[in-house]
Amino acid sequence: MTILAIDTSNYALGVSLLEENQVLGEYITNLKKNHSVRIMPAIQTLMKDCERVPGDLTKIVVAKGPGSYTGVRIGVTIAKTLAWTLNIPLVGISSLEILASGTGRYFDGYVSPLFDARRGQVYTGLYQFENGQLSVVEQDQLVMAVDWAAKLAEMTKPILFVGNDLPLHQSKLEEIVGTKAFFASITEHNPRPSELALLGRNKDGEDVHTFVPNYIRLAEAEAKWLEAKGKNSNG
Repeated sequence: MTILAIDTSNYALGVSLLEENQVLGEYITNLKKNHSVRIMPAIQTLMKDCERVPGDLTKIVVAKGPGSYTGVRIGVTIAKTLAWTLNIPLVGISSLEILASGTGRYFDGYVSPLFDARRGQVYTGLYQFENGQLSVVEQDQLVMAVDWAAKLAEMTKPILFVGNDLPLHQSKLEEIVGTKAFFASITEHNPRPSELALLGRNKDGEDVHTFVPNYIRLAEAEAKWLEAKGKNSNG
């Protein structure tokens, strides 16, 4: 089994090749620019360096969001195109789950990965490792950071926070969650595409034609369009 993993859902752009129990190669950058331009050259370079061709691939795994609306769409579109063209399974994994998996494996408590969603909001969820497997404690959601912190303050276990946007919310999290709050180091905030591949390795493929990203909320432009359409129809 040779898996190509693709993640363009946030700042980090990442691709990885996982073959059986070996990571053949991995490419990561933490630059929020030109994902649409850089992702295919990154895939091509990785495949060439690892001496693999598209026909060797047996599964595509993609980060399906939440995150940047444009970034998520780019990764999912490329993943669907490759899976359909090569006639191989496509698997989507939560972008938050990838981040939690990479940092929380050896943390004795909960893991709260987060992405900033502006206006005091965050995309987040709550995870923990049990018997070597990552499990969901709280589903991915869009929530005010202060409300999320207040909820976590009532938890009995320590919480590890992780994400490139953490500095935007860290002081408030520390203030509300208190001594149960722990924060990942700067080297742990980038989701690893090899973790993405590992999470999707044993999952069944999804229907390529009906597969859609998980934005959690509509893009702002789409939301305004629907709101305006609703007002017009009511008027």
